Amino acid sequence: MEATTSLLDAAAVGDLVLLDPLTEELLLHTLQERFRRSDIYTYIGNVVISVNPYRPLPIYTPEKVQEYHNCNFFAVKPHIYAIADDAYRSLRDRDRDQCILITGESGAGKTEASKLVMSYVAAVCSKGEEVDKVKEQLLQSNPVLEGTCPTLWAMAEPRPAPPEQLKLHQDCRHYGYLNRESSGLPGMDDAANFCAMQDAMRVIGFSPAEVTALLEVTAVVLKLGNVQLSSSFQASGMEACSIAEPQELQEICELIGLDPGVLEQALCSRTVKARDEMVRTTLSVPQGYYGRDALAKNIYSRLFDWLVNRINTSIQVKPGKQRKVMGVLDIYGFEIFQDNGFEQFIINYCNEKLQQIFILMTLKEEQEEYIREGIQWTPVEFFDNSIICNLIENSKCGILAMLDEECLRPGVVNEDTFLTKLNQLFATHKHYESKETQNAQHVMDASLPSQCFRIHHYAGKVTYNVTGFIEKNNDLLFRDLSQAMWASRHALLRSLFPEGDPQKVSLKLPPTASFQFKASVATLMKNLYSKNPNYIRCIKPNETKTAMLFTPELVLAQIRYLGLMENVRVRRAGYAFRQLYDSFLERYKMLSPRTWPRWTGSHREGTEVLLADLVFPREELAFGHTKIFIRSPRTLFDLERRRQERVAELVTLIQKIFRGWRCRTQYQLMRKSQIIISAWFRGHMQKNKYKQMKRSVLIIQAYARGWKVRWVYRRYFRSEASTRLANFIYRRLVQKFLVGLARNLPPLSVLDRTWPPAPYKFLADANQKLRSIFYRWKCKKYREQLTPQRRALLQAKLHASELFKDKKALYSKSLQQPFQGEYLGLTQNPKYQKLHAV
Repeated sequence: MEATTSLLDAAAVGDLVLLDPLTEELLLHTLQERFRRSDIYTYIGNVVISVNPYRPLPIYTPEKVQEYHNCNFFAVKPHIYAIADDAYRSLRDRDRDQCILITGESGAGKTEASKLVMSYVAAVCSKGEEVDKVKEQLLQSNPVLEGTCPTLWAMAEPRPAPPEQLKLHQDCRHYGYLNRESSGLPGMDDAANFCAMQDAMRVIGFSPAEVTALLEVTAVVLKLGNVQLSSSFQASGMEACSIAEPQELQEICELIGLDPGVLEQALCSRTVKARDEMVRTTLSVPQGYYGRDALAKNIYSRLFDWLVNRINTSIQVKPGKQRKVMGVLDIYGFEIFQDNGFEQFIINYCNEKLQQIFILMTLKEEQEEYIREGIQWTPVEFFDNSIICNLIENSKCGILAMLDEECLRPGVVNEDTFLTKLNQLFATHKHYESKETQNAQHVMDASLPSQCFRIHHYAGKVTYNVTGFIEKNNDLLFRDLSQAMWASRHALLRSLFPEGDPQKVSLKLPPTASFQFKASVATLMKNLYSKNPNYIRCIKPNETKTAMLFTPELVLAQIRYLGLMENVRVRRAGYAFRQLYDSFLERYKMLSPRTWPRWTGSHREGTEVLLADLVFPREELAFGHTKIFIRSPRTLFDLERRRQERVAELVTLIQKIFRGWRCRTQYQLMRKSQIIISAWFRGHMQKNKYKQMKRSVLIIQAYARGWKVRWVYRRYFRSEASTRLANFIYRRLVQKFLVGLARNLPPLSVLDRTWPPAPYKFLADANQKLRSIFYRWKCKKYREQLTPQRRALLQAKLHASELFKDKKALYSKSLQQPFQGEYLGLTQNPKYQKLHAV
């Protein structure tokens, strides 16, 4: 209930497909409102948008893992665990290889998202000593690689990725690397991260010697960036370069076990073949720096490949067990900077390809669902960015092909000739422009410099500066540098440069950077097409990484870069909402008296009856084999509004019925208790009355016996013998009298003055005494049971009786029964006080 309400909250819908109307402003407002509520995840269909909160949130607990385990994707609130669970269940239950693509800017939370996905899958997959060990090794690979490699899972067990899948990420990190600040190696400047990385390597299975070797090669990369060159001139007048500070070079050579002279010669000169002879030529300072940077980049690249292969070896699944694969791809998002160069160009090319595959596979998925459900598929209009991809990657006349051609052709080669060729080829291309093409079309645009060209990407226009394109694309490693690395005594570094072996010298030119990158993208696309894709779009809410700060302008730019509007348009093409019949009927059945409170037919029939009673336009609905399709979000929100109103009515009804039931139950319980208490009380009162009557009889008997004995003794008997006889006779007579009296006692009513006569004349006085005592006793019991109110009323009547007594001639006749309060002890007259006390 909570999840569905979140998805259908009109103020901040959980699924952007339900936006109405669909505008950039409303989409941005929805993300901002949800972010304000700490709802950092939002859906576009089954795509998850994640806005980095830059602070911990209590939504990643073990309880949350259990909540999202084996859940329906749309039955819970938007969460990264939902897409991870959906991908894992598709992998496990439907035998479909999965891939989760995580994109976004630097600082948007891509690495954290990949960690959360992997930790979730590790938590819910199968258990076992070997599996747990592999899962722990896999999770610990994050501090080592820091999100630069995809992670694969086989069956319910972790499995590594082949190296070619990782090449793309390494290439993205590779370009522009020069020194410590731009190295991109995680944890090198932070002691805590460095210790975490070492601990992770130990868990993965790295030996101490391997860790030391890895750190030494990493130190070589960093120190190479600090090597400075100085310029000098030879006797021939040609410029030559040399090491400005030999100390830096000496430290590098000590780490790798290499003669400093060999490394200096490799950095400052180059061996070329001329007329079947090997000739060494000196390098200028720029050429020397080029060689130094190329060496650093190659060491970094090859060390990364070695690191990935080493981790793969540690967590390799046993042969014969691999059946299913799930990949997690963490990659740079679209980039538009103030100054965009070769790095941004290839990254944006990759994102253009990812956008292409997203659109095509989303449409394919939509079309397949329509066919499965028997719904007529209508072609969807969308922006096909294949024209942009072809502009960049065409093997004959694409930008990358022209760049390779310029790099490999003889003669003077620079960025000017490259840009000129582009202007000639794409002068009329609607997604390409430069200063020259604008001039030809008489367009004035001061924002486009002469050394730049602009491409109209799916995410917007990006201006690229061609300066450095040729140099960064060549990225060639001189053969002398490879041979110098092979000559070192450092086993790991030596293994990274097998081509440096003099016995394996190849004269073939290495491939250019653009060629390698294009091949990596092609391999990636092939892998993605063979798997079921899942998408996570990460957004950076502010530039300062401040907790819960949302900058609308920055987020709007990323909305455009990530193509979210296009994603929503494709997702809501045709029918914006669809749901299984049973879930739909369960949620909305209270809206029709024919389906509420229970429906006995099929779920589809119930849904048809329900919607027929609600009278929606026919074009708004489509009935599939297992799902109901609703075209516009407005219809869905109207349905939800009616449901909320009906729920309020039902809540009131339930409350009314419950309160009535509770009152009846309480009344019946009280009545039953009162009956039980009354029964017990009456029994108790009867017992008390019997005891009191028995005690009264005993008192009367004792009193009468004593009085009669004294009387007989004084009157008739004087002698001792006569006294004994008199006592005997007296006891017999009194006993007989009292036994008879006990059997014939009059009623206990105070109005009853009857009394049995004495059987013997000598008992007449005693009988009168007993009568008086018994009547006073009855009056006393009557008074004790009077309430204070009743007593006051009777006293008032007594006073009235005394006031009118002997003063009104007809008073005695006006009373049916004279009031005799003195016998009841109610009078205040002093002459009755003694009697009252008795």
